[in-house]
Amino acid sequence: MSDARTAAGKPAQRADARRNAGNVLEAAAEVFVTSGVDAPIREIAARAGVGTATIYRHYPTRADLILAVYRLQVEALAEAGPALLADEPGPHRALVRWIDRFVDFVVTKQGLASVLQSDEPCYDPLHAYFLERLVPVCTQLLDAAAAAGEIVPGQDAHELMRGVGSLCAGAGTAAPYDARHLVQLLINGLRRSGPL
Repeated sequence: MSDARTAAGKPAQRADARRNAGNVLEAAAEVFVTSGVDAPIREIAARAGVGTATIYRHYPTRADLILAVYRLQVEALAEAGPALLADEPGPHRALVRWIDRFVDFVVTKQGLASVLQSDEPCYDPLHAYFLERLVPVCTQLLDAAAAAGEIVPGQDAHELMRGVGSLCAGAGTAAPYDARHLVQLLINGLRRSGPL
């Protein structure tokens, strides 16, 4: 009996293996938020409902798992931009909703900061990948809102994302700090109040 093959000639992944890999990434993302990226693999396995061997089969090293989780979440954020533009009543509302998701992403990735600043070269491409995927999405949202006359035109997506990231940096401090409220003030400041 011959194995099912993909177009590239590699064996096709069974449906249960794909499901397990997806469960592992979702579980790892949740565990990384609550316990950090150094959480025991057995904790991730228990949350995913699989054995640790399943995790190591898909992601042989912790770095492989961290990279996969990060990429999955960046892709979800990148895909959300056009979907929100299509579904929301106006481009500014789509921008607000996307920035809200971006805040969730940035705040939950605070634990990833130490990993990204490590000396391990496998993490070097993550920042470039993040910018390559998300700056065009933010640009599309800003351009649509400007074209609709809802925000002041000429906004720079990279600058806005850096500003949001900076506001979110204090989210883990002990003092009361509402990053989401501050980001909302920033986004409201983009609104066009009248003829310029």
